[in-house]
Amino acid sequence: MPIIFLDTETTGNDVTKDRLCQVCFRIDGKTYLGYFKPCLPMSVKSMSVTHITNKMLEDKPDFEGSDMQNKLREFLKDGVMVAHNAKFDKAILEADGVLVPRFICTLRLSRFLDDKDSIPEYNLQYLRYHLDLDVPGNAHDAEGDVNVLERLYERLFQRVRKECESDEEAVGKMIEISSKPCIFRKFNFGKYKDKMLDEVATLDRKYLEWLLNEKEKMPTEEEDWIYTLKHYLSLEQVPFA
Repeated sequence: MPIIFLDTETTGNDVTKDRLCQVCFRIDGKTYLGYFKPCLPMSVKSMSVTHITNKMLEDKPDFEGSDMQNKLREFLKDGVMVAHNAKFDKAILEADGVLVPRFICTLRLSRFLDDKDSIPEYNLQYLRYHLDLDVPGNAHDAEGDVNVLERLYERLFQRVRKECESDEEAVGKMIEISSKPCIFRKFNFGKYKDKMLDEVATLDRKYLEWLLNEKEKMPTEEEDWIYTLKHYLSLEQVPFA
């Protein structure tokens, strides 16, 4: 199956309403990059992160019916999308008519393979420097993020490949890991930063209950935390991913 490294920049972070404004993907060493005029304006927050403004997008084509849309449909039909926080990109693409039947999420894989909880953060740019991934490109630019994404994937693939008999089995394992929520073991934020979750579950169950209630307000974005908190609160008897 062909591997498609992909990143989107969007009007905001709400997958129920926001839309893409920039797409970059790479397949077999060839890079495709495009800007598109979304059906709603860029949020100020999104502009402050991406530096893509509404003025920059005024004369850009619609994504619907574009060559980029058609190429993605063709490649993804039989391929595997690789993205960081892939469920977000999947939701954004599918809202714009591009189905994503298979994906590998480098965010979930990074968490899953960090079995000693040695990495403080898992966002793409933190991993870029924590793992010393020497690649060109600016953060929060789709092409720059794809450069980092491809190198991160190579690093993760080598970790998984050691336990598999073939490249195909390794890719299948990465797809399987990506499809399931992860369970966090340690807090990396808040008043219990660096504390283990099982310890906090014993000491301050009410805090976990409060946090679960907050995370459930954003079920798509916070799926891993919801899964984790229900596990430690024993609301669901779920195995570790």
